[in-house]
Amino acid sequence: MTEKKRDLRKAFVECGLLTEEQIKEAVKEGQKTGETLIKSIIKKRLLDEKTVIKFLEEEMYIPHINLSSYLIDQKTLSYITPETAKKYGVIPLFLVGNSLSIGMIDPFDIKAIDDVRRESKFDVEAMAATPSEINQAIMQYYGVSGTLEELLAEVSVPESSKSDVPQIEEESPVSKLVNLVVTQAIQERASDIHIEPEEHRVRIRYRIDGILQEASSPPSHLHASLVSRIKIMSALDIAESRIPQDGRFSYNIEGRDIDVRVSTCPTIHGEAVVLRLLDKHGMLLSLKDMGFAPENLKLFQTMIKHPYGVILVTGPTGSGKTTTLYAALTDINTPDRNILTIEDPVEYELPGIRQSQVNPKAGLIFGTALRSLMRQDPDVILVGEIRDLETSGVAIEAALTGHLVFSTLHTNDAAGALTRLTDMGVEPFLTSSATVGVVAQRLIRKICDNCKEEIKLPGKIIEDIPFFKDKKFKFYHGKGCNACRDTGYRGRTGIFEMFTMNEEVRQLVIARQSTSRIKEAALKTGMKTLYEDGLLKVTQGVTTLDEVMRVTQLD
Repeated sequence: MTEKKRDLRKAFVECGLLTEEQIKEAVKEGQKTGETLIKSIIKKRLLDEKTVIKFLEEEMYIPHINLSSYLIDQKTLSYITPETAKKYGVIPLFLVGNSLSIGMIDPFDIKAIDDVRRESKFDVEAMAATPSEINQAIMQYYGVSGTLEELLAEVSVPESSKSDVPQIEEESPVSKLVNLVVTQAIQERASDIHIEPEEHRVRIRYRIDGILQEASSPPSHLHASLVSRIKIMSALDIAESRIPQDGRFSYNIEGRDIDVRVSTCPTIHGEAVVLRLLDKHGMLLSLKDMGFAPENLKLFQTMIKHPYGVILVTGPTGSGKTTTLYAALTDINTPDRNILTIEDPVEYELPGIRQSQVNPKAGLIFGTALRSLMRQDPDVILVGEIRDLETSGVAIEAALTGHLVFSTLHTNDAAGALTRLTDMGVEPFLTSSATVGVVAQRLIRKICDNCKEEIKLPGKIIEDIPFFKDKKFKFYHGKGCNACRDTGYRGRTGIFEMFTMNEEVRQLVIARQSTSRIKEAALKTGMKTLYEDGLLKVTQGVTTLDEVMRVTQLD
């Protein structure tokens, strides 16, 4: 293609997508990391994947391949080794005569094309594909499942040596296996890895979009080696297997620093291990990206602009409370505010905000840490979680002395947060005076955009749900594809219920009334429940009715 010779840098500038300064910035980054211009542009988020693909297709005349719906023949895959595919971000597509078409993140990567040509012994024709699609395809066709047999063949731990000290060398096959499992989990967008010993195998599962999905099953005799390797990486006692242990280690993949929190627990077949994956420099969502309905977004923005008081976000573990609070802090983070946090753990690093982490072994818990933060002249304080009377007492004291305090609680709904504080021992009049508002939330899975299709709900369901009755809505679901691992869902968003304090709610709290009475009062002010917010997202084509029912636990 003669059009392909058009100068890439000039083309980006002429199209108005990037400035010359941004191009220089990307080139400089590429010189440091050894990456091509296009990879640097995407890595630095100067442009998103879809914009780059559209540019390559329309301006550089390079065809685009949608890998999420493309099946690749096993013979074609054999033309490129897994190492080459992963090194350059390429995937073989099909062979026509003596020409091998490949999908690439950067079709202008001459070195990659030359190496593929030399390795495959075919002429090479490059097609453009997004990094996420390429990575998904590489993991699908060349990932852990494809290399596991090779690794297991190298492992020489016989059944009889289960109790012996397992091999733990840095370059041992078991070490490589742990690296592959963690790498695949990160690329699959997993939040947790579960390594579970059973009688005849080790079950490895990933939690993706809140749902556990099975990944691989090494034989049971590898269990001790896997656990020992993880314990060494997280500085735990490999000789102790009778009691639970907690540790952590860092993992770097593609320039991203991943903080891995490790928890072990003894079971009848050995130690179960859970690894929580935290991308500390991951892209933080803005409040507009959280999934708030317009009226809820307006209400929450009003709450967080309050000069003082307590704002509580409630929900079970893994419901996105911390992400919501981080988005709120980012929204109000200005040079004239001193924002401090005390968390367990620090999940993301926020620019311009001083973040601290509890350390129980050193005696630094939420209550004592919060008292110390009060001497640091704060304007805004984030307390990771209110767990006891001491922490709640200091938080409310801070709110009543002119500070804005954000924190979380574990309750089922928004109204329950106020009675929970009373149950902890906080005087009701203090709770009613200090609280600005309460938000309850859950995370629901979004329909996969790649395989989304319209469906018709049975008439009885529509009749039974007043929200749908006498209205015309379109309903959707995901039929399942490679991009969503045939689940029909990809990614998550939030559903919310929230209210601000008014005189009626204050009087109910002071009178120690039940959660149900407080909820009734909040509903009078126009509060939408989690269920109602979920149904709204069903009518918007964001999620399915099944998903809303699953998350809100309504039959």
